[in-house]
Amino acid sequence: MENNAVISIEQVIDYIENHLSEKIDLETVSTTVNYSKYHLHRMFTETVGLTIHDYVQRRQLTEAAKLLVFSDKPIIEIAFICGYESQQSFTTAFTAMYKTSPAQYRDKQEFYPLLLQVVIHNKKVNTTLTKNNIRFATIEDIPSWMELLRLVVDGYPVLDETDYLHKLKICIQNKQALVLKDGDLLIGALAFSIPPCCIEFLGIHPQYRKRGIQKFFLDALIEDYYPEQDICITTYRKGDRADTGYRKELQKLGFAERELLIEFGYPTQRFVLTAKCSETNDKRLSSNKTEI
Repeated sequence: MENNAVISIEQVIDYIENHLSEKIDLETVSTTVNYSKYHLHRMFTETVGLTIHDYVQRRQLTEAAKLLVFSDKPIIEIAFICGYESQQSFTTAFTAMYKTSPAQYRDKQEFYPLLLQVVIHNKKVNTTLTKNNIRFATIEDIPSWMELLRLVVDGYPVLDETDYLHKLKICIQNKQALVLKDGDLLIGALAFSIPPCCIEFLGIHPQYRKRGIQKFFLDALIEDYYPEQDICITTYRKGDRADTGYRKELQKLGFAERELLIEFGYPTQRFVLTAKCSETNDKRLSSNKTEI
């Protein structure tokens, strides 16, 4: 990503963040930054990992969730503040993303974001990184890890940072946390638990999501640390409007759907990446059965 493109996206994000109380669409933003709608859509999606529409909706609903928990403003007023023209349209959008109505969310008094403001960097992306650059995380990596977490929070519904930080420290102490850096920028992180081998967190910086970094981490986990083991992970269920592409990415990486779950009150689904040795054994068993 060229620096001038990054700077343009920073301008777009600044504009959106300063106008979250208004109705924002691609045409309005493209006119403001003097770019064609097609070019802006492509550039924004490549850099941030979301369309402008998805970014705006998640940011507005996150601000709405914050007001529901930390203010006593009426729901209809919150709807207007966050860019919605009616309480009904706000309630429909909020419920689709948070899996609970605004009133029920307020009653729980537990705020968690759908998306925080994306902060992008201006450095040139390093295209020479491989899985060999991945290392175990240390306590010193925690601040940058948490910054990355906030960038990819859209993939982790019902996130409690305090609880997460406690578990992260345990993973680091047990050497169950891996990181990849581009210079001083943390661009990828993976935390896992054993046994069985379950990925608890796999976060990639938005500007590196199309660089194959996810596969680097999986290859490192399978080849260098836990060969001959199935790997599981949970993510959004099919059709969940809060999913920004995590299911599709897991399927591209070879994960297969398994059972439906409820985690922290949120509907999810488990995915499993079968170990190569298990696949080989399965083929051998099938071959033996055929011969018999």
